[in-house]
Amino acid sequence: MGTFRVDCTVRNYAEPEKQALVRDLLVDTGSDSTWISENTLTDLGIARQKKDLSFVMANGEIVTRSVGFAIIRIDNHFTIDEVVFAQPGDLLLLGARTLEGLDLRVDPRAKKLVAAGPRLAA
Repeated sequence: MGTFRVDCTVRNYAEPEKQALVRDLLVDTGSDSTWISENTLTDLGIARQKKDLSFVMANGEIVTRSVGFAIIRIDNHFTIDEVVFAQPGDLLLLGARTLEGLDLRVDPRAKKLVAAGPRLAA
């Protein structure tokens, strides 16, 4: 499929006026979670709601990180989701759960995100 990156806006759900443009997130359908720089999330006042969660990295290493809640927007699509407080050296990722919430899917041929279409009701 190849890889590609996208820009998104991250917003504090409790204080929506606090937002930041995050550039070059790697679209990673193999990652459940979206990873945003700890500095960005802290600057936005996003609180750590879940602490010391274990994550398995692509190389098999297990790390612990904190998770908070944020509004993620790409173009006209937005969702609220858990975001991982990425540490220096971590990849910044747009994960599968956020893609689902955004109602977007990967177009592998064009290497871009496109509308996923109607949602399943049952």
